[in-house]
Amino acid sequence: MTDFAFTCTGVRADPYAAGPTLVFRLRITASGEARVHALALRCQIRIEPARRGYETAEAKGLTDLFGERSRWGSTLQPVQFAQVPVMVPAFTGETETDVVVPCTYDLEIAATRYADALTDGEVPLLMLFSGTAFTGSGGFLVEPVPWDREAPFRMPVAVWKEMVDQHFPGCGWLRLPRDTMNALLEFRSRHALPSWEATVRTLLDAAGTTALRPPDRGRAGAGLAGLAERTAQ
Repeated sequence: MTDFAFTCTGVRADPYAAGPTLVFRLRITASGEARVHALALRCQIRIEPARRGYETAEAKGLTDLFGERSRWGSTLQPVQFAQVPVMVPAFTGETETDVVVPCTYDLEIAATRYADALTDGEVPLLMLFSGTAFTGSGGFLVEPVPWDREAPFRMPVAVWKEMVDQHFPGCGWLRLPRDTMNALLEFRSRHALPSWEATVRTLLDAAGTTALRPPDRGRAGAGLAGLAERTAQ
């Protein structure tokens, strides 16, 4: 049975992708200079937050994910980052290939909130592999890639920020329910506001002088939508 080893040698932000995308460079080694016709891999990537330290500002940004720092001994658990398929073409002994990982800047996603909270250093990742190998020099064999194959990698925070800035330069990203978006759009149109930034700033200014009822915690964005409706009246 062929033994496979995996090493991540680098990562870069893809400047030509339609959305935020990271490209990891993966080195694959097959034992005994084995002939591999193809590899069909499943790659799971996890963040291992316990494998680095955090500045005070970073710790504050991670409170929503892990609670207060005093609780981190039990709450600093791995976070799912991505799961992608990887098809590797024929090689003998060793090869390198790209692992393309589409990302998001949706701050409701735990992995995004984690990376966004970091100011410097590295994101500690663990890449886990499984799948099927098609091997053989005089014939054709089908072998499993054991589920325990893995490769740790420390991704520079600067690469993540570069990727985000390529698509959202100087901006954040907010996901809202459709009815909330409709209320905001109606408010923007009624007041002839030129942009979403102007819309939100108008609402924030109103919040400073308007008595608001407590937001409905059961619906994301309900407080903002309610403010838009009351301000439009």
